[in-house]
Amino acid sequence: MITSKQRSYLRTLANPLQPIFQLGKAGVEENFLKQLNEALESRELIKIKVLNNSGLTAREASDIICEAIGAEGVQTIGSKCVLYKRSLKKPTIELP
Repeated sequence: MITSKQRSYLRTLANPLQPIFQLGKAGVEENFLKQLNEALESRELIKIKVLNNSGLTAREASDIICEAIGAEGVQTIGSKCVLYKRSLKKPTIELP
């Protein structure tokens, strides 16, 4: 669990990021989770866009993904959510 100060720091880092994944009508599938996990291992902080046809809100999608892969939901605004997971091999983000 991350603190509010750490969450604020991660939001600052995530602000300029572009979404690298889109969640569509297929929903949260095993293959999608595997790709997310690999991206989080290399980047630690990613942004996801939830499309209107997915049937999920960004908050619901964030909660499902975080529970499935053990990530932290940093922020959800509109149709975008930001996820953080500390890398096991090469951590690059130093939390305050």
